[in-house]
Amino acid sequence: MKKLILILASVTALSVTNSKAQDNTTDFRDKLSFGLKGGANYSNVYDSQGEEFQASPKFGLAAGGFIAIPIGKFFGLQPEALISQKGFKATGRILGGTYKFTRTTTYIDLPLLFAFKPSEFFTIVAGPQYSYLIHQTDVFANASTSIAQETEFEHDNIRKNTLCVVGGVDVTMKHIILSARAGWDLQNNNGDGTSTTPRYKNAWYQATIGYRFYNN
Repeated sequence: MKKLILILASVTALSVTNSKAQDNTTDFRDKLSFGLKGGANYSNVYDSQGEEFQASPKFGLAAGGFIAIPIGKFFGLQPEALISQKGFKATGRILGGTYKFTRTTTYIDLPLLFAFKPSEFFTIVAGPQYSYLIHQTDVFANASTSIAQETEFEHDNIRKNTLCVVGGVDVTMKHIILSARAGWDLQNNNGDGTSTTPRYKNAWYQATIGYRFYNN
């Protein structure tokens, strides 16, 4: 009887130890997870062909959510949805004077990222992105005046649907996730070329911090 009690006590202790070890694990690569994140974009434009201005980068906000879908332990899919501000600053000359121009464009970004997870803390992601332009604010300033205009795209043939490519890394500390991204538009903003807005393609760097929930 004493031997049986000792065996049961040993099994119980081993089960408790294993349960605690599982609770304390940091390797969740094979688990479905989802989360929220927010941070900033550092954006500029490239391929501004034929435009008489010099562009420089600007900061904007980025925030949204993601779902991490495992395909085994080392691979997965990570679709995301974000509200993302991009744009640029520019300087130029008109009628003998210097002007400053700032454009802020707000997009709904929908990246579909393929994930490679070589370790429990580090993930490499890359894939295509669809971006939909929902708002634009332009600020034009010279030596004496400053004019701000918000555009709803009713009368301009600007491209609102843009295909992009995105790549980056995630660093995960159980629930906290630090993300870095770089992205480029594959299409310019100028629609069929009849738009009066300056022609360009967006390029941006993005840094966010998020919180990840795991599906038990």
